[in-house]
Amino acid sequence: MLYEIVRPVLFSLDPETAHETTLTGLHLAGRLLPAAKPIAATPVEVMGLQFPNRIGLAAGLDKNGEAIDGLARMGFGFLEIGTITPRPQPGNPKPRMFRLPEVKGIINRMGFNNHGIDALIGNVQQAKFRGILGINIGKNADTPIERAADDYLICLDKAYPLASYITVNISSPNTKNLRQLQGESELDALLGQLKARQAQLADKHGRYVPITLKIAPDLDDAQITNIADALRRHRIDAVIATNTTLARDKVQGLPNGDQQGGLSGAPLFEASTAVVAALARALQNELPIIAAGGVFDGRQARAKLEAGAKLVQLYSGLIYRGPALVREAVLETRDHP
Repeated sequence: MLYEIVRPVLFSLDPETAHETTLTGLHLAGRLLPAAKPIAATPVEVMGLQFPNRIGLAAGLDKNGEAIDGLARMGFGFLEIGTITPRPQPGNPKPRMFRLPEVKGIINRMGFNNHGIDALIGNVQQAKFRGILGINIGKNADTPIERAADDYLICLDKAYPLASYITVNISSPNTKNLRQLQGESELDALLGQLKARQAQLADKHGRYVPITLKIAPDLDDAQITNIADALRRHRIDAVIATNTTLARDKVQGLPNGDQQGGLSGAPLFEASTAVVAALARALQNELPIIAAGGVFDGRQARAKLEAGAKLVQLYSGLIYRGPALVREAVLETRDHP
């Protein structure tokens, strides 16, 4: 009910200003209010981790881990922060975020704007949250694509001691050439290096931290098959489907519908769910799928699970519906087998 009152004020602001204002409020709530527990549901084990419910926060909302405790108060079963890069970077020029309220969509071309991995680690260390925390890692925009693995390994090294799992983001459309890493040979090389370093870090720290890969929705069947084969071959712990889309068929002719960047929100639901289903067929339960993309109600969260996912992440739906979406999604998915 509170969000229904606040939302018109936030929507009167520039989208990025509204985002920053919301994070500031969540940061203060996390500092001033007592810690909250996840919404009760049937726990589920995924990647060897015990999730109190199946609904999590997707990366992108809290890039720097500044509002972890405030976000935890919404009742999520897990949180994912980032995408973070080795060095701070400003991202792309503003304006770079656009609402499409007619279809409950958002287009962004943020470009991994963040304070760098060291700042995120400091924020995680100060947070009271002790639940499942994913850290999403990427490469700096000025790092040549042929040196991308270096950036991922730097972030993996630094995030490993504090993360419950680590997500490798190779699917943002807003960093030049990044999606090339989804190609067969590039992906094979990257995953090989990441898994080798994961084994070294597991020995060093005495704990195994799962690695997940976040992929795009703009993939054909052959690409999905190749990615599934690589995930199996390198024993990646899970896959997140999907990131934002470059497709514009759902928003043609709308104000801001032709803006460059990744489209998220309700227009992404069908395409991202189709990728989940295709991955499920290709993987045959050999590793879990975490679904993200266009979930605006409990029924859609359940549809992601029925398509083959084990967990579901929210982001754009929170912008339009607020924290009530978390509870609805948890309750709708709590009895899923």
